[in-house]
Amino acid sequence: MKAVARTQKPSRIKVPKYVLRLYVTGVSPKSAVAIQRIKEVCEEHLRGHYTLEVIDIYQRPALARDEHIVATPTLVKVLPIPLRRYIGDLSSARLLLGLELKSKG
Repeated sequence: MKAVARTQKPSRIKVPKYVLRLYVTGVSPKSAVAIQRIKEVCEEHLRGHYTLEVIDIYQRPALARDEHIVATPTLVKVLPIPLRRYIGDLSSARLLLGLELKSKG
């Protein structure tokens, strides 16, 4: 009996798909900084594995109300679960920890 060699499929590391929503107020400098910062974080840590929706609460107030957005900028991590909200300065290391892109310590 001859042994048959089996080829293994290369294992693919499954990287979670991130779904993020950034709520801002108009074209203010604070909004621009928040948008730029989250784009930088996403491109550095999640390239190709994220969807980012920027929502201007002046343009879509009903959506902000439905999502209980009380301050801006607010980043909502919809996926992967659990849902998380980050309010204010998006440049801190706490954001990377919260998005589980950096380990404690």
